[in-house]
Amino acid sequence: MKKTFRLAAALGATALVLAACGEEPDDTEDDTVEPGVSPTEEMTEEPAADFIGCMVTDEGGVDDKSFNQSAYEGLQAAQSAGVVSDINLVESNAAADYEPNVQSMVAEDCGVIVTVGFLLADTTQAAAEANPEEQFSIVDFIWEEPIENVKPLVFNTHEAAFLAGYLAAGYSQTGSVGTWGGAKIPTVTIFMDGFYDGVQYHNEQKGTDVQVLGWDKEAQDGQFVGDFSNTTLALQISENLIDQGADILLPVAGPLGEQAAIAARDAGETSVIWVDVDGYETVPDYNDLILTSVMKGIAVAVETATTDAAGEAFSNEPFIGTLENDGVGLAPYHDFEDLVPQELKDEVDQLREQIVSGEITVESPAAFQ
Repeated sequence: MKKTFRLAAALGATALVLAACGEEPDDTEDDTVEPGVSPTEEMTEEPAADFIGCMVTDEGGVDDKSFNQSAYEGLQAAQSAGVVSDINLVESNAAADYEPNVQSMVAEDCGVIVTVGFLLADTTQAAAEANPEEQFSIVDFIWEEPIENVKPLVFNTHEAAFLAGYLAAGYSQTGSVGTWGGAKIPTVTIFMDGFYDGVQYHNEQKGTDVQVLGWDKEAQDGQFVGDFSNTTLALQISENLIDQGADILLPVAGPLGEQAAIAARDAGETSVIWVDVDGYETVPDYNDLILTSVMKGIAVAVETATTDAAGEAFSNEPFIGTLENDGVGLAPYHDFEDLVPQELKDEVDQLREQIVSGEITVESPAAFQ
């Protein structure tokens, strides 16, 4: 029986978001990522001798332990493989920096310009249309009408977040779990949508009544900091959710996610689900608190897009990361490996297969088609 989880409010046709341990597939051959195989190993053409990879971050900066850092690691991997000769990086500290930062990269001799994040969409579009000879890739955004010289790299993280929600519902001891976001944008809410649906599916299948604090799916509203820099408010929201009974938190806020870990540490008996990357690797000080992570394969997607651009195989065809192509997924349980019941782990694995097969459909207004 096919089960569909629908989100009530429509957010419009442009929507996004990834993190996984897989790789981006070749655009013209196969949509399946082959983990462990660098895209540079499959290049059919030599890259330009002096191919510069350029990148503009959003306000989270390159050390955000999240999607900016992942994108930069993708460029670094391309450089290590000899695909790019040099990297030009410019970090944004505020939204006002986006336009001048992108223009500064246009003024350089960039082989490809990678812009990171939903918030750079308008600036990227304007720069691409004004400079059709430049090649761009953008993380976390896609347009209804494709732009000839921009390759979108987007991720259906709601699929993996559904697994995280089911896991959280099955592991919670208090019967309440919580989630909150940085800015209220589709690349954030898509995680919260999937997480909410996963909890509800557990309730339906197991007869439980686990509550999701911080996100109302039907109203498409919940707890948000409003940006990715206000650590005081992020900590306060985390503490409030814990005080209300949540013993598992899913912060969708880039570098602000650390505030959830701080609150969990102070509260005790509370764990965290990281996003974008494997938090066990990026925030090791909190390894004992990280149940798992909802990941999207930004690094591999950026490396592959850069490799294609350098090899004169640039395409504006979007890369859409899913559970099926390993573009999104759950990280290992790490320190929780022996704490999560085997039955629950098996159920999560089975759910993944059901989503991949289409038996279960997880939907979000922020999803990519």
